[in-house]
Amino acid sequence: MDKRSAMDKQYDRSAEDLGNVVGLEHVNLQIADQITGTLFYISGLGLTRDPYLMTSVDNMWVNVGQSQFHLITGTPQRLRGRVGLVLPDREALLARLERMKKPLEGTKFAFVEHDDHVATTCPWGNTLLCYEPAPRFGRMALGMPFVEFDVPVGSADGIAKFYRSAFDTMTRIDKAKGGRAAHVSVGSGQELVFRETDAEPIPYDGHHIQVYVANFSRPHKKLLERSLITEESNEHQYRFEMISDLDSGKPLFQIEHEVRSMRHPLYARPLVNRNPAQTNRTYVSGRDAWVADAMVAEMDDPRTEARQRRFERVTRRTAAE
Repeated sequence: MDKRSAMDKQYDRSAEDLGNVVGLEHVNLQIADQITGTLFYISGLGLTRDPYLMTSVDNMWVNVGQSQFHLITGTPQRLRGRVGLVLPDREALLARLERMKKPLEGTKFAFVEHDDHVATTCPWGNTLLCYEPAPRFGRMALGMPFVEFDVPVGSADGIAKFYRSAFDTMTRIDKAKGGRAAHVSVGSGQELVFRETDAEPIPYDGHHIQVYVANFSRPHKKLLERSLITEESNEHQYRFEMISDLDSGKPLFQIEHEVRSMRHPLYARPLVNRNPAQTNRTYVSGRDAWVADAMVAEMDDPRTEARQRRFERVTRRTAAE
């Protein structure tokens, strides 16, 4: 591609923008016991227990790409909505979940296959929607692309305004089937979704989410001015739990946010992700860790496509010989 043709190509540059929230790092839920949690999150979903931190029986950190579940032993909590996951290999996922039917019998565990995802319910009633990698999730091949909450009818616009004003991040209102929803950018390929529903709300039980922000002080100032800060954790972190109308102060939705700066010691910590297909019976050296499949080329270069075609031809010819 010469310079002229490269300059002539048009891109939607706004599609690459990120707001002040740069990452959705974890969802924190209490679970009744670690053994049952291991069966569902590790054996069933194929995720990875963090090998370095929280390795006792009172808390389990579960890695999914660059995000985590924090699962504390206690009275089980229900997230008022759904957690979206991107997991490779739907058939392998379904096989693992099928094997969990007997071990998790008597709990709320269930799963249903849909056209574009697998909906599964954890032993304590939380819903997780599992998708294969797709363009809608950008380059994410393993991770947590969204957390979706059920919110009262009429609150989506106010929630979107809250995040735009307080956190300086991009938002949009979706009016498609399923009701109005506020979509809030919280990182590359990650969103918080607040979907309006007239269903009776589930009481809030204290579960929380955690996000990283680039400008740490400006959101803090706006939240503090409205008496919304609930915890001054340390120099790297604060918390709030009420999303409200910034003009009237009217509460819109309650969910605790653990807000961290990019100077937090855990920011960008490398997370271990295993290859769930690896077993002792079919062991292959060097394949213990999960490695993403090849994604789209970084640059628009016809030479890259030509090399890929040549490689595929040679590979097929070698296999035939």
